[in-house]
Amino acid sequence: MTRPIGSVESVGLNKWFGAFDALQDINLVAAQGARLVICGPSGSGKSALIKCLNGLEPSRKARFVSMASN
Repeated sequence: MTRPIGSVESVGLNKWFGAFDALQDINLVAAQGARLVICGPSGSGKSALIKCLNGLEPSRKARFVSMASN
């Protein structure tokens, strides 16, 4: 599927902290200008997800696609 310019896609995102599986097979598509709400209880992986998406934390088994605008 073709994504519009400026969109971001994550397929199969996983993140572990030692033996703790913080994120498991996360799939996400966000169009340019989209506003997303990520909510959940403390320790559910919200910050880990954001850090993985913007490259501040390494992740495993993930494919990221970013269609940057010109």
